[in-house]
Amino acid sequence: MTTLTETSVAGNDDQRNDDQRSNKNTTGEKMMIALDVDGTLVDHDGHMSVPVREAAQDVVAAGHHVMIATGRSLNATLPIIEHIGIENGYAVCSNGGVTLRLDSSLSDGYEVLHKATFDPGPALRALRKRLPTAKYALEDEDGNFLSTERFQDSSFGVEAIGVDFQTMLEATAVRVVVFSSENTPEEFNTAIRHIGLAGVTYSVGWTAWLDIAAAGVTKASALEHLRGRLGIEAHRTIAVGDGRNDIEMLGWAARGVAMGQAPEEVIAAADEVTRSVYDDGAAHVLRSILS
Repeated sequence: MTTLTETSVAGNDDQRNDDQRSNKNTTGEKMMIALDVDGTLVDHDGHMSVPVREAAQDVVAAGHHVMIATGRSLNATLPIIEHIGIENGYAVCSNGGVTLRLDSSLSDGYEVLHKATFDPGPALRALRKRLPTAKYALEDEDGNFLSTERFQDSSFGVEAIGVDFQTMLEATAVRVVVFSSENTPEEFNTAIRHIGLAGVTYSVGWTAWLDIAAAGVTKASALEHLRGRLGIEAHRTIAVGDGRNDIEMLGWAARGVAMGQAPEEVIAAADEVTRSVYDDGAAHVLRSILS
C-alpha cells in the first residue's frame, strides 16, 4: 500500500509510469479510467470542487476513456457526466446494474446498453422480517423508483413513487436500497449477516444503508465488459473510489486508488491511497495521469 502525494505516484512500477506518460495522443494507448462519484468526485454535500472538475475535464480532453462508475441511478448520474464534459463514451450506474453508451448525436445524449434485472422478492422478504422498521426503495426496469414510507434520496435521480410492500415484491428490480434510521450501522450489519442474502450482490454504505443488485453484478463486472468491448489492455485500467461498493472495482483495476477518507477495508483493496475528497484527492490522481 502506498500513499499518493502531490508530486509522486509511488507504488506503480516503472513500466506502468512509462505507459501513463505515453498515452496522451495515441489511440491505441488510451487509459480506461473509472471514477466513483459520491465521496470521490463530489463531497457528501454533493459539491464538486473546481480542481477536481478541471482535472477531470482535462483527462477527458486528452482522449482517455473516462467513465463514471457509481451507485447512483441514471438520472442522478447524467449531471456529473455533463459537468466533467464527457460527450461520447460509457458510464456505469446503479452499481453495475445499468450501462450507458454516451453519444452527443443521440436525442437524449445516451442509450442504455444493458440492464441487469433480478427478482427482489426473496431478499426483500428476508430483510423485512429482520428489519421491519427499515425503509425500502426499488429501481425497476423502466427507471422508476418505488418506495415505502416516503423514502427519497438524491441518488435515485427521480421522485420515488410510494407503493405498498406487496407491489414492491412483485416488481422486477435493477437496484434495491434499504435504509434504517432506527438501527446503528453495527446493528444493521449484524442483521444483514444473520439473514445471509442469497442470489444477489450487495454492499453496505457509510451508514445503515444497503444497496442490492443482481447476483454477480458490480461496478467491476460492468467495467470489465466495457474493457472487452473497447479492447483496452488490462494494465491500462485505473479506478478511484471510496465506498464498500468500490472494493471490487479497485481490485479489478491495474491501479486502484482509494480516497483518503475511505474505510479500512476499501483502503486494503486498493494499490494506493490519495487525499480525501475534501482535499481534492481525485484531482491529484487525475493530474498524475497527465504528468
